[in-house]
Amino acid sequence: MASPDLAATYAALILADDGIEITADKIIALTSAASVELEPIWASLLAKALEGKNVKDLLSNVGAGGGAPAVGAPAAAAAGGAAAAEAPKEEEKKEEAKEESDDDMGFGLFD
Repeated sequence: MASPDLAATYAALILADDGIEITADKIIALTSAASVELEPIWASLLAKALEGKNVKDLLSNVGAGGGAPAVGAPAAAAAGGAAAAEAPKEEEKKEEAKEESDDDMGFGLFD
């Protein structure tokens, strides 16, 4: 027997796959057809969370969230010229100096 939250998620995916609007009533109808008891509050919360969102796009872009800032960095460096490229090098040197100063404290994590 499936857990109610998993059944509700599957019901939402079925609705999205068929191109049907995801509503609480439709989620409850699908879970009831699968003999899974689901409290109406959970169906309405899931429907509100997915309201106005394209579920297929959400599924296809699961791991794409972290790549956007890295793409903009090379474009900014190319536009700024050599001065923009030198600025990150200076920041890296400052960060290294901070890490080295921690080692001079005379004690370590495992001492």
